[in-house]
Amino acid sequence: MRIASRRPSAGDPDAIRFAWEDPSTHEAALRGMDRVFLVPPVESVDPLPLAGPFLRQARRSGVRRVVLLGSAIVLPYAPSALELAAQVRAEPGWVVLRASGFMQNFLRPHPLGERIHRLGEIRTAAGDGKVGWIDVRDVAASAAALLEDPEVRAAGDDFLLTGPEGLSYGDTAEAITAHTGRRIRVRRIEPDEQAAAYRAAGLPAEFAAALATVEDRIRRGREDRVSTTVLDLTGRPPRTFARFVSEHAGEWPGK
Repeated sequence: MRIASRRPSAGDPDAIRFAWEDPSTHEAALRGMDRVFLVPPVESVDPLPLAGPFLRQARRSGVRRVVLLGSAIVLPYAPSALELAAQVRAEPGWVVLRASGFMQNFLRPHPLGERIHRLGEIRTAAGDGKVGWIDVRDVAASAAALLEDPEVRAAGDDFLLTGPEGLSYGDTAEAITAHTGRRIRVRRIEPDEQAAAYRAAGLPAEFAAALATVEDRIRRGREDRVSTTVLDLTGRPPRTFARFVSEHAGEWPGK
């Protein structure tokens, strides 16, 4: 196994430097590898120009399986993200994980987690819309199952990953309140206010606008989906949000 990242651990002899914008690092990351778990450029609405050269190098290197971490929640104004997923699915044995919203977004340093920690508040434009929040550990376990068995396939080589139930932000606030004793409020705002808040938190303007638009789509019920894929791939059900909160209750200290 080899871990390739922008800031490789000095204590890990198998970790090497990898940078999307530096194609000279791609060949070293792929050398001797036949399976790859790929996290595309983050906080970007246009990942293909950076990820495309890596995929071409992976094909030349004879990689049998790429597991791409995609998203069940499609960002607007981001056609190259869809093209990236399409290129992966078009290659025999390569697959896409379409993961729903991460439960870890409720933890610091994500802006949502920061606000809950500091102010006991969730500010959202999603209204009562629901998301099948998933623990990233279940995403990792699903990816590992696909990497361990390159013969596993799905229709279109596309796997929808969600938690066991759809939850609104109000539902998540109630769960945190119940486990910590700290009352978490939900403040409903408009998408343009949310975009401004994301920009203030340091996110790129285009990405901030896309995330705010996604929240409006959640409000309209377009992201309320639940699948059994985690169970199907790993043999165990995905973690519930209640379990996630109980394991991280110290992140939201009572006041």
